[in-house]
Amino acid sequence: MNTDRGIGAILDWRLLIKDVRVALIFFTRLPIPYDGTIAGADFARAAWANPFAGVMIGAAGGAVYAVAFALRLPPLLSAPFALATTMLLTGAMHEDGLGDVADGFGGGFTRERKLEIMRDSRIGAYACLALILSVAIRAAAVAALARPATAVAALIAAHAGARAILPTLMRLGPLARSDGLAADAGEPAAGAAWAALLLGSVVLMLGLGATAVPAALTGFGAAYAMVRTAERHIGGRTGDVLGAAEQLAEIAILVTAAALTVS
Repeated sequence: MNTDRGIGAILDWRLLIKDVRVALIFFTRLPIPYDGTIAGADFARAAWANPFAGVMIGAAGGAVYAVAFALRLPPLLSAPFALATTMLLTGAMHEDGLGDVADGFGGGFTRERKLEIMRDSRIGAYACLALILSVAIRAAAVAALARPATAVAALIAAHAGARAILPTLMRLGPLARSDGLAADAGEPAAGAAWAALLLGSVVLMLGLGATAVPAALTGFGAAYAMVRTAERHIGGRTGDVLGAAEQLAEIAILVTAAALTVS
């Protein structure tokens, strides 16, 4: 499904605000006002606004980190509170995708069985281990940055940058099945994908400075590897695969920022 719009529509500020609202409704549990019903095509059209949702989510986690740090909690204790805030704000939607993919790819032996496991609401050992590692690595990376200003900037950059990659991933490769969230959303327009990447790059540059380029490369590489791995396992992408890709990108950006900043 292609959702290209004319220049006049793109420059319509009312439509831009509507897209930002759609992105916030999709990525967070905030009670955002919206007139009408949101369809899958609306999510694809609003994909350019993904980084705005990432900035808000990262800023919320960063604010909690700063408060915990000000209360004299050490970085290794402040970081988990920051991550918990982001997960509460998003409903842990991407963590859920990572867990489903880990269970499906790890526990299934056929394409059909992997897809079946991914839709099962029960959580298995592979999902538990993947989520523990995801939280632990991100918390350690944030804690390594230590200073609130640096850690907050990295959280904002990681959340915005990881979500900025998703529209491009939605254009690269086939769908694994004809139903589900990924199928309903369809394929964002090329302009929306490029706009998301541009906005995400700006946030990365502002937040990470000289570290932005390697962080962007490792983040995109990790997310792209997830999508290509999914093609081998199940023939394409699903909503869970995109959620797992976001998690891997977020991890890669934070680890890169910590490694290059601390060293």
